[in-house]
Parts: sequence; structure tokens; C-alpha cells
Amino acid sequence: MKHARKTTKRMRIVIGGTLVGAVALGTFAVVSANAGSSPSAAPRSAAGKNLARSTHLNADAAGKAAQAVLDAAAKENQRVSVAVVDRNGNTIVTLRGDGAGPQSYEAARKKAFTAVSWNAPTSELVKRLENAPTLKDIPGTLFLGGGVPVDAKGAPIAGIGVAGAPSGDLDEKFARAGAAALGK
Repeated sequence: MKHARKTTKRMRIVIGGTLVGAVALGTFAVVSANAGSSPSAAPRSAAGKNLARSTHLNADAAGKAAQAVLDAAAKENQRVSVAVVDRNGNTIVTLRGDGAGPQSYEAARKKAFTAVSWNAPTSELVKRLENAPTLKDIPGTLFLGGGVPVDAKGAPIAGIGVAGAPSGDLDEKFARAGAAALGK
């Protein structure tokens, strides 16, 4: 054990040369691989074929529609709440008008969700309950007049729900005023 092996000069040259050669070979391989690549030869992501574009209503437009609802209701001395949801039923904006009942806030959101889910006014969907009464059992929906879908290029992008007026017809009238404010 006392005999420590001494590295000879020749051994150090061989080891050093091997390391330099390995580094040079690795660098050459990386440079060669990159030089042979072009943007079109780069690995293609599978995402391009698996993604779809969709149109969404932005927060400013949703706010504009909601305010148009409250303005239309105020002209007729009605106290309502309004909700605007996106294509997926997620709330973009909700406004509870001064003096609107506490139940109106949630009812407006559910009407908006229902309208965008079926891409139809909730007043039309109420009629479908005659043939399919269990529709009303779907969580998060409310089959009362007052919800309208908003579409772009034939596809639903949002729903506007209104609650608090004495009738679903009035709620829907105000919801349509909100949709009209978006250029519909």
C-alpha cells in the first residue's frame, strides 16, 4: 500500500489527448447537427394539428353589454342583476343593479350559462322542457326567460343573463339590449 503509482509523463499525455479528442468530437457533433438543421427540418410540434382557435368576448365588451342591460332596465324602473359568461360558462362580469333582489345575482349567472350552453335564448329552452323535463336537472342551469346567447360567425362566444324584473320576458328584453350593445 505504500507504493503509490506515479503517473508517467507518457500516461499524462495519453489521458490529456483522449480528453481533448473527446471534447473536440462532442463539439464537432453538436456543430454538425446544428449546421445541418433548417427551420423546416426542426422537430414539429404536434400541437398545431391538435389546437383549435376560438373567439372570446373580452372583459371590456362584457362590461359594455352588462351596463347596457342596467341602463335598459333603469329606463323602465326595473331593478335587475346581469351576468355575462364566456363560451365555457365562466363568469366574465356580473353587476347587481341598485335595489335588485339578492336571488337575482345567481339567477342571472345561471341564465347566462344556460343560454350559452345551448346557444339559444332561455325562453326558447323553457319550451323544450315539455318534451325533456329532466333538462332542468342539469347542474348550474336555469330554464326561465332572461338569458340570451351571443355568437360570432355562427358559434356561441358568450351568454348574457338577466334576473330581477317581474317577468322572464322583461329580463330577456334587457338581455337583448346588452347583446345589441355588442353590435348584434
